[in-house]
Order: sequence, then C-alpha cells, then structure tokens
Amino acid sequence: MPEEIIRSLTVDGLRYGYRVLPRDPAAGGAPATEPVLVIGGALQGMFGWPQMDDHLGPVADVVTADLPGMGTADPLPPGPGAPVLRAAVTGIMDDLGAPRINLFGFSYGAAVAFDCARHDPGRIARLVLGGVPTHIGEEQRDYWHRATRRLAEGDAEGFASLAADGLMCLDPDRHVHRRELARRYVRRSFLHALAHSGHAAESLRRALGDRPDFSGGLSGVPALVFAGEHDTVTSPERQREFAGTIEGSRFLTLPDSDHWVVLERSEEVAALVTRFFTGGALEPAAAPLPHQTRAPVVPPAESAPASPRHHASPTPRTGPR
Repeated sequence: MPEEIIRSLTVDGLRYGYRVLPRDPAAGGAPATEPVLVIGGALQGMFGWPQMDDHLGPVADVVTADLPGMGTADPLPPGPGAPVLRAAVTGIMDDLGAPRINLFGFSYGAAVAFDCARHDPGRIARLVLGGVPTHIGEEQRDYWHRATRRLAEGDAEGFASLAADGLMCLDPDRHVHRRELARRYVRRSFLHALAHSGHAAESLRRALGDRPDFSGGLSGVPALVFAGEHDTVTSPERQREFAGTIEGSRFLTLPDSDHWVVLERSEEVAALVTRFFTGGALEPAAAPLPHQTRAPVVPPAESAPASPRHHASPTPRTGPR
C-alpha cells in the first residue's frame, strides 16, 4: 500500500488541508479514472473513509479533506460559507495538478460538492451525492435547537445523544442495518470532536443550521444520487426530486438504512461509488431520471459573495497510514 501524503493549504487566510492516498502501483496499468475527492458531513474529516481507500485505491488516487470548518482546519468566518468552501475545493484540484476530478459528497458535503459542480462543471468528471439534505423540516430544526440548548448548558453528553438520534431513524418498525452500532459511533464522534476541537460546536451548528442552495439544476456532469430508504433528515422522495434537476442523473435507494447509510452500508456504498466513477454497470433501478428544470427546494437564506483567493503551501508532509 502506498504511503499517504498530507498537504496544507490556505484560502482567504484560512488554514485547511487534504490527504491523498496515491493509487497502489501494485494494481498495475494506468488509473481507471480521475482522482476521487471525498467530502463528508459535519465533523467527518480526512481520516474517516477507510472503506473508500479499500475500494477506490486500486483504481484511482483517493483524496479526503479537512475543509474550513471541518476537522483540524480553521473555522469558517461569519457569513455565507459556500464561496470559501468552493474555493478550498478548487485549491485542492489546483494543488493536485488535476484538470478534472471525480467528486463524492455526503450529507453536508453533498451541498459543497453540488455547489462546486454547478459553478465549475468543466472540472468535475463525475459526481456522486449521498444523503442530500435538500429539505430540512421544522420538526428537524426544532430537534436540533433542543440539542444545541443542551450544549449551551454544558451538557455535552445530552447534546451528543440528541444530535445523533436526530439524524437517525429510530422507528422500531423500520429495519436499519447496524442501527445501534451506527448510533454509538455517531454519538462518540460528536463527543470526540467537542473534546478535541475548539470550534466543533460552531461547525455543527452551522452544518445543521445552514440552508444550502440546491436549486438551479446542473447539466454536463454525469451524476448519481443515493439515499437510505429510511432517511429521516430528507426523505428519499425529496432527494429523488432533487436528482431530477440534474440532467441525465441516476438515483438509487439503499435498503435497510437511514441518513447514515455510509456507516450502515459502508461496503455497499463504497462499491457503488467505485462502479459509478469507473463506468461500471449499475442496477436497473438506477436508470437516468427525467430532467426537471427547477428544484423543489427552499432557497438559501443569503446570497453568496464573490469567491475568495486561494494560496497553497509548497511543502508536502507525509503521514503514517
């Protein structure tokens, strides 16, 4: 297995970084596809995707990131975060020297990935979006407000429990594969982030409180959207409607899973992403959707300013696997 490389970058004065696992030369031949950049949800940093390494490593360079507001990166400043995050992703592509990349975004990361593809489609070879939060209802927002009040009162344990439960389907009549395992993992992840990052609480508030812009559609980028069949954050039906605004896109629902499908069905998700990025066959249920011209989603609360400038540090740092 090749040794991973960690790079430090800055965008508009904010420090962030990315990790690249070069394709395993033992696989032989040329890479089967462009580098794959994985962008996760709230608090999912660059070291949380081993299943992607295993499946994508033989066919492409695998790139993960701590974007501003995530992991060890600097927190996002007040105001709209989309332009900063978009510029940070562009900075990674430029630093890699990659004319185009494959882009996978999950949950909050799906908003970042979609925004990048919409603003610069020529640099995105293929796009996969999972657990897309196109619509956050008032019930979800009320749940989140109750959780953040616990945090403000100094009750980290109560916050982590409420936050984890609010992102999962706990209905005993709906079967979710490895539900309790995923629930414990998410809860521990929240607690770990709160204990080790000075801006984790604000990052969580922002990720779950923002209204990302999923309107406007997209064309010219092959895309796949997938959802867990019991996703309670945004229903699969609404995610399918969103997928219909992407010209030629495909949509899949994964059984026995909820919003945390990447934990509950980790191997299936990694295999699905790998097949799509390498041009492999998908199941018949993922036939191209009829194209809509508008997305049935709530518009963003604020308009976005111009994209900030990006600067890269010249010295790579190599880290252990």
